[in-house]
Amino acid sequence: MLPLLVGVVLVFNHTAFSASKTPSAILVLGDSLSGAYGISTEQGWVSLLQQHIMDQGYAYRVINASVSGDTTRTGLSRIDAALQQHQPDIVILALGGNDGLRGLAFSEIENSLSNIIQQCQQSDVQVLLAGVRLPPNYGPVYNQKFAALFESLSKRYQVPLVPRMLDQVADYRELLQADGIHPTADAQPKIMKNIWAGLEPMLIKP
Repeated sequence: MLPLLVGVVLVFNHTAFSASKTPSAILVLGDSLSGAYGISTEQGWVSLLQQHIMDQGYAYRVINASVSGDTTRTGLSRIDAALQQHQPDIVILALGGNDGLRGLAFSEIENSLSNIIQQCQQSDVQVLLAGVRLPPNYGPVYNQKFAALFESLSKRYQVPLVPRMLDQVADYRELLQADGIHPTADAQPKIMKNIWAGLEPMLIKP
């Protein structure tokens, strides 16, 4: 996950919503896995999610605040300003992959994610936690502990969890780019469906 700045991208279509009322906001706080790395923004799962939300009749705008190379620590440094600027109703928290790839301590990852969740909840913002997995070469024991971290946070703060953001993607080499980490454009609809399964119960139809 290279340190390429993605920044904040609004991916909603203004004409799809009533001009008389600002639609509720969903903020995606992630890294390159959510930032359409190596593909066009329109092909990324966040853009596909916005389209799917509209197709299903929900009035939500999706704001992509993902930054390639982001860790949970840098995400924590950004969350307060992002909450103030965008005032979301829901935050999809999809960080941790870069922490794992860099071998950061589980305690640091847990502490940063905990603080992000707490800041969201203190602002009455719902959180959907997206679990990530590391490449197989990190070993089953490390990966199991990594997965357990997300499960523990979900239970502690009573937030819904998508156990594997890259379910049906990470295990298929043809759905990954040449680096073996970032999903291809063909994989993005699968990622969107994984996120949607956790997100849909949180949404309110107009």
